[in-house]
Parts: sequence; C-alpha cells; structure tokens
Amino acid sequence: MILPIYVYGNPVLRQKTIEIDKNYKDLDILVKNMFETMLKDDGVGLAAPQIGLSVRIIVIDANVMSEEDKTLTDFKKCFINPKIIEETGEEWVYNEGCLSLPTLREDVKRKSKVHVQYYDENFIFHDDWFDGIKARIFQHEYDHLEGIVFSDKLSAFKRRLIKGKLNDIMKGNIEKKYKMKFIK
Repeated sequence: MILPIYVYGNPVLRQKTIEIDKNYKDLDILVKNMFETMLKDDGVGLAAPQIGLSVRIIVIDANVMSEEDKTLTDFKKCFINPKIIEETGEEWVYNEGCLSLPTLREDVKRKSKVHVQYYDENFIFHDDWFDGIKARIFQHEYDHLEGIVFSDKLSAFKRRLIKGKLNDIMKGNIEKKYKMKFIK
C-alpha cells in the first residue's frame, strides 16, 4: 500500500524515534509498504517518521542510482533500531533531496564512511561499514530517526535563503507529485 509522505512542518519529523522489538504489530507489512511507497515516490530511502511513525525503521533501495555508481546495484536493505557507531573519513558535499522536503535540493556535507549496527526485517543483527553514497543515504535517513531534516545541516545563511521554500512546503503551496500529509 502506498502511504502518504509527511512533509516539512509535521511534528513527527522533529521527534526522536523509539526502538521496536520483533513483535511490533504487522512489521512485515509495514516494511513492505515502506519499500513500495519509497519506490513509487522515486525515493532511494525512507524513514518511518516520513510516514508518520515515530519508530526506528529505515528502508533503502539505491538500485536506481547504480548506473552512476555500480556499488549501489542491489543495495536494498531494511534497518531496524539502527545505531551509528562511528562516522569517519573526509567530509564531502553532495546535492541531497528528500521526499519530506519536495522541490528542495541543497548541497550537504557529510563524512564519507559510517559504521552501523542494526537488525534487518527478520531481526537478524548486522554490524556493517558503508562508504560513499551508501553512507550518505544511510546518514540522511538516520537523521530522520533523530528528528533532523537535511535543511538543518545547512548554514544559517543558506537556511534564511530557503525559508520561503520551506514555508511553501509547510503550507502545501507546491506541486504534489505523490500522496503528502501536510500540517493542519
């Protein structure tokens, strides 16, 4: 089922999320719906707060970017209760977008490598390192679990410049390309 994306301004995007256990109600259906929603809306990652749930779940499917980066072929994962253990490497800039901030793309600095621990959708524990675009996608989605959106990573000056765009997103004064949930 395609779920609506909660856009900038919705309080759930600012909440720190809570961990779940393997008995979380209809987890398999939720994960399936998150993947379906993300792919239908042309995303490469989706965090539970973006569909209105304040729980620690991320899905990523970066296969659509594999032409520009072959390491992204078959990079499709579900992360439950993820934790960043370490971020290392050089900071690098990449132009990011977000389903919760439609129409907005900005250059964001992030570390190039990330060490993460998480459970997959079968509650099997993983301890992985990701680098490059994989690290960036994970870090972007992980931020959602911490109540952070990518515009928070911009300089104060840049945030002032895009304030009008952010207000338009909050008010729904944007082209709607997929199901969206605006603040009331």
